[in-house]
Amino acid sequence: MTTPQSSSNGKVTLLQTAVTKRLRAEASVEPDPVHTGAVTKETQIIAIYGKGGIGKSFTLANLSYMMARQGKKVLLIGCDPKSDTTSLLFGGRACPTILETSTKKKLAGEEVAIGDVCFKRDGVYAMELGGPDVGRGCGGRGIIHGFETLEKLGFHDWGFDYVLLDFLGDVVCGGFGLPIARDMCQKVIIVGSNDLQSLYVANNVCSAVEYFRKLGGNVGVAGIVINKDDGTGEAQAFAEAAGVPILAAIPADEDIRRKSAAYQIVGTPDGQWGPLFADLAANVAVAPPQRPKPLTQDELLGLFKGEAVGRGVVLEPATMADMCGVDHVAKPSLEVVYDAV
Repeated sequence: MTTPQSSSNGKVTLLQTAVTKRLRAEASVEPDPVHTGAVTKETQIIAIYGKGGIGKSFTLANLSYMMARQGKKVLLIGCDPKSDTTSLLFGGRACPTILETSTKKKLAGEEVAIGDVCFKRDGVYAMELGGPDVGRGCGGRGIIHGFETLEKLGFHDWGFDYVLLDFLGDVVCGGFGLPIARDMCQKVIIVGSNDLQSLYVANNVCSAVEYFRKLGGNVGVAGIVINKDDGTGEAQAFAEAAGVPILAAIPADEDIRRKSAAYQIVGTPDGQWGPLFADLAANVAVAPPQRPKPLTQDELLGLFKGEAVGRGVVLEPATMADMCGVDHVAKPSLEVVYDAV
């Protein structure tokens, strides 16, 4: 005879089975492929990611300057709490950030105006979102606040050909993933080099793009810029394995290093490095967003020589004797375990 309780349990089991089947069916459906045709929006919004210190700001300052020299209207937005994206563009001068400016204006009971936060040089428009002082807030939240302010200033109505967003790639809190998570840009460009840490970050960015693609997102990776290229080839191997094109390879050259350290733009049409940045500008303009193929940790390590990444190290399990510093005697557990009814 079936009791009311057993009947209820049977219904719950059937419901759980049905839900499980439905979720598995949904999970098995592949997302639509990344759009690879021409970008249809009038403004191309491009998010540039990379490891801190890898040269994103250098690359973007020279790229945006070259684009402006080619007659394009370009807006460069620094989304790094260090607020150093525009330093090279403005000869080392600090640009007032949106976060600090809006705070001061709010205390004074005033509204933020474009002229308070956006500045220009030779046709390039630039601004810094900024971030909190160390220990005084969340950098990701600062990014979100900055974009909220931009929207109030009419961001979606501005008539730029290109908006370039400079983001840290080795910080994973929500604000720094905003362009990918919310489809705020059409495509992502990665700046990396021939070292494990920068390619680890590049791979993480590819993983983030793939993750949000599976959730219905539309952002793709347009390519990678290899900065400080010393010819060892690891970044090129990564690009091939991940299925993303190389947009440019900027050599590890002493002239570039010296001029960059002196806050000089090298991407001028009549300069030694003008053709390199002209080609980069052309590639950035037409490169379609693509769905990347993130590497596993072992695949990433496999791009490097074993002695360079410690691939021969063996994981040796620790023992309780190691942890306690003395021989460990196993004691019987006092936990009461009930047999299943």
